[in-house]
Amino acid sequence: MSLETVVEDIRDEARARADEIRGEADERAQEIIDEAEADAEQIRADREAEVDREISQEREQRLSSAKLQAKQARLGARRDVLEDVRADVEAALADLGGDRREELTRALLDAAVAEFDDGDLAVYGRADDQDLLEDVLTDYDGATFAGERDCLGGVVVESESSRVRVNNTFDSLLETVWEDNLRDISDRLFDAQ
Repeated sequence: MSLETVVEDIRDEARARADEIRGEADERAQEIIDEAEADAEQIRADREAEVDREISQEREQRLSSAKLQAKQARLGARRDVLEDVRADVEAALADLGGDRREELTRALLDAAVAEFDDGDLAVYGRADDQDLLEDVLTDYDGATFAGERDCLGGVVVESESSRVRVNNTFDSLLETVWEDNLRDISDRLFDAQ
């Protein structure tokens, strides 16, 4: 064998070894690229899932907030309607006149006087009802009109001897009836939704 043949064999062997190393390097490079692409895909999928969760959470928060605002607005509107109804009732009581006003005033005065033993009674009422009260009080011994009260009607009766006060005004009765029946009133107005 000649030297040239040996050199050529060594070159061929070196080329084969280089091709083999290059092939292994290419395979390893492809493995690294495949792993990197798989990692990138996993990172992308994880990030998409995280973004989807954040969007869902934000949507739920906004929906809850909107529902709360709607509920508060609905309750505010209901409160306004109830206040309007109460104001209308108060206006109707203040405007009540004639025989009906006298009948109610007498009934309230009777109930108040029944709370006292004998003695002088001071009766207070609405300024506009003074003439009515003075006329009605002629039927009660020891009861006199003692002055005005800021109220819708009815009477406040006091006795100096027993230091008792009975508030039988339209206002106090309306307050009691309103509080006792507020749920029923609300249900009727808003169809028990």
